[in-house]
Amino acid sequence: MFKVHAIPAKRLPALLKAMPKAELHIHIEGSLEPELIFALAQRNQVSLPYASVDALRAAYAFTNLQSFLDIYYAGASVLLHEQDFYDMAWAYFERAAADHVVHAELFFDPQTHTERGVPMQTVVHGLYRACQDARTHWGIDASLILCFLRHLSEEAALETLEQALPFRDCFIGVGLDSSEVGHPPEKFARVFARCKELGLHLVAHAGEEGPPSYIWSALDVLGVQRIDHGVQALKDERLMHRLVAERVPLTVCPLSNLKLRVFDTLADHNLGKMLDAGVCVTLNSDDPAYFGGYIGDNFVQTFEALNLTAQQAYVLARNSFEASFVSTQQREKWLHELKLCVESFVEHDD
Repeated sequence: MFKVHAIPAKRLPALLKAMPKAELHIHIEGSLEPELIFALAQRNQVSLPYASVDALRAAYAFTNLQSFLDIYYAGASVLLHEQDFYDMAWAYFERAAADHVVHAELFFDPQTHTERGVPMQTVVHGLYRACQDARTHWGIDASLILCFLRHLSEEAALETLEQALPFRDCFIGVGLDSSEVGHPPEKFARVFARCKELGLHLVAHAGEEGPPSYIWSALDVLGVQRIDHGVQALKDERLMHRLVAERVPLTVCPLSNLKLRVFDTLADHNLGKMLDAGVCVTLNSDDPAYFGGYIGDNFVQTFEALNLTAQQAYVLARNSFEASFVSTQQREKWLHELKLCVESFVEHDD
């Protein structure tokens, strides 16, 4: 492991922003800022139950995951046309570029839109076109991961998969999100088995509000390669040993956990403990428009609250590339760039 030496504490925030990094847990619908919601509502003549941008933002006082999801789905109602999905993703990429995200794997929820009568093609093509343009304009390598809504049935997930297969070349994997408690991963065993047969990458939300047993079943029943969130893993010592031994990545989202009351304060977050234990933790933004910050904000605020170090910053960025669904050659290129970036912040004695 590359050792980081002699980076002054005052330079740490600049390093956190400058480091090349991958974002592996971003719901693109969750990047829809109130200003864009209102702009799209006006463009598409959609009526909103909020009088202004400020009134909508004031409603972002969540008590748990479900209270967030209720407003999240309401915001998505303004997305009707391919250009709407493109504009939403483009706004995210602009912010990601400012935080030096060089690779992003975007979650999207087609059922949120197809249930409203928006065609699958509209959703996928708008997002995919933005991903292609982000590479050209921002130098961001971006991929799409289709997520199934776990509060709906597995039959609905299987139907969604079939609807998406004509656009198989536009997404690299599938995930599982939405209301966790009461909807264990094994509920979706058949659809994940089908996705594995198709050669898709597999991830799933588990252990955010749900128990450690959900992480076990996501790994053993669904066969996922990454766990999204996973912060409840520390409650199960045997599970922690497995995560470390098998290098199972966790895509942790501290500001999201704070906003949804998983932790009372950011200083209570267990990210540092999981790093110390040797878990392959990554740091991400989840639904940044709703949870108070994009990936750069998550890094800066979490490092300040937990008093984390430059060495841990390097480990988190390195983990993000190790956990990415990319070629070995591409991963090594980014790891080399990361090392050069960190070394440029080291103060040397003359």
